[in-house]
Amino acid sequence: MMTRTKKIAIVGAGVAGMALAILATKQGHQVSLFERGSNVSSMGAGVTLWPNAMFVMQKMGLDKKAMQVGGTPCMMRQFDQHGLFQTEFDILAVNSLCGFPSVAVLRRELMSLLAGALESLGREIKFNCSITAADVMKLSQEFDLVVGADGRMNSVVRQAMYAEKVTPRYHGFVNVIGVGRQREGTLSNTIDDFRGQSERFGIVPVNDGWCYWAGAWKAPVDHELPRAHWRDELHRRFRDWPDPVQNVLLSCDSASVRGIFVHDIDPLPFWHKDNVLLIGDAAHASLPTSGQGACQALEDAWSLTRLLKESDDLEIALQGFYQQRHIKTSAAQLVGRQFAQKIFSEQPEPLLPASINSAAELSRFWMQGLKHVAF
Repeated sequence: MMTRTKKIAIVGAGVAGMALAILATKQGHQVSLFERGSNVSSMGAGVTLWPNAMFVMQKMGLDKKAMQVGGTPCMMRQFDQHGLFQTEFDILAVNSLCGFPSVAVLRRELMSLLAGALESLGREIKFNCSITAADVMKLSQEFDLVVGADGRMNSVVRQAMYAEKVTPRYHGFVNVIGVGRQREGTLSNTIDDFRGQSERFGIVPVNDGWCYWAGAWKAPVDHELPRAHWRDELHRRFRDWPDPVQNVLLSCDSASVRGIFVHDIDPLPFWHKDNVLLIGDAAHASLPTSGQGACQALEDAWSLTRLLKESDDLEIALQGFYQQRHIKTSAAQLVGRQFAQKIFSEQPEPLLPASINSAAELSRFWMQGLKHVAF
């Protein structure tokens, strides 16, 4: 069924914004993408594209490329801070139930794949465009649909839509992230998670010896701290932790180290008002402990374009989008909070998806709402 093509303005060229621009352009819509930065941001270390995200990457024609630049971890293992093995989770078993691989990529590689796909479709990103709340209203008169894909912390589109400010919620811990290349022979094909008391260190292998990692601990918000502080603090906190952690800290690219005070937002009662819509982190930011931030952003882009194809009535499409998506995104937000609570409680307990979900349950959750339909 062919519906009328629409003029769509997208605010924010992150994962959600670029994926939506690609899928909507492929469907024949006229897309304008506005980004406040001066280039495509590669902020963040890396992303695990679980099978639900790879489903969408396939719809964009980017699954093979993602596998070329990424790694395919086969297992997730958990250890205590002394390197004592606790539990493991078979990623390949879930992949086979889902029918898609799980791929770990550096964020810069993912962003560059998305930007390349946009370019090949002849779509340009309008950089250095800081949109204000007043601009959102103007855009809503010029375009059929305005989509806020402008992130968790300062979404201008969300601000324009909600009379009461939606305040991101801080959960009391900082995630210090980075990327690095490891020495020959030190990188396994498993995602390794080391857990101490209210501290954790996770390492995700990518390929060619590259990996991305995160060290996390409880801390009050302080945006004045310099980059060097995080490097020193990592070495101080984790200096007695097992060899894999030491190898990563020794080989890390100092320029990639960043401290992120991790916030999410409470589930929102609505994501659209008239023809203005929120997607991705602007709509349902979850904690990194959910492992689903980028995956849910990609799902949003796919679901929205499918609904726009099915109905010419924008209100019906946008209501359907919220109904289809909010249960799954709220579940991802909740899982992220529960994991974080367990990690940063005084008595850390072994925790992996395996401990709350069988492979079958997890695959059902990940693939929920992703029908294998022709696009």
